[in-house]
Amino acid sequence: MNDFFGIHSPFIEHCQIVAVEREAGTARARVELTAPLLNAAGNGHGGLLMTLFDVTLAAAARGTRTNSTGVATVDLNVSFVSPANGVLECEGRVLRAGSSLVFCEGEIRNAAGELVAKAMGTFKLLTPRAAGQISSD
Repeated sequence: MNDFFGIHSPFIEHCQIVAVEREAGTARARVELTAPLLNAAGNGHGGLLMTLFDVTLAAAARGTRTNSTGVATVDLNVSFVSPANGVLECEGRVLRAGSSLVFCEGEIRNAAGELVAKAMGTFKLLTPRAAGQISSD
């Protein structure tokens, strides 16, 4: 994978996270759990799930402004509900988009549709400045 909704990230590739779909205010991504992505108990590692939330919710937030060059994660809270196994799908949704902050929520579900984890996140929109600099104004 070379692209995650228009952004190249070697870390997303390393985590084997695949972009599925992005529409206005929503984004979906998935990951198939393989041995390097598991914790000592044989379940999906919590850090991987947090990364899946971070990139998926951020993608939903980025979609709220066409001139956004990216986002910075301000806050991300995750509740782990059940062990993560198999193929996981994450959906991120925008709850409210202000002039510079976007509030999102998301869920990760397994292939059977069972809830694995829930998240709430706040993202700061980054916008272009003169001379190619990035601003969070």
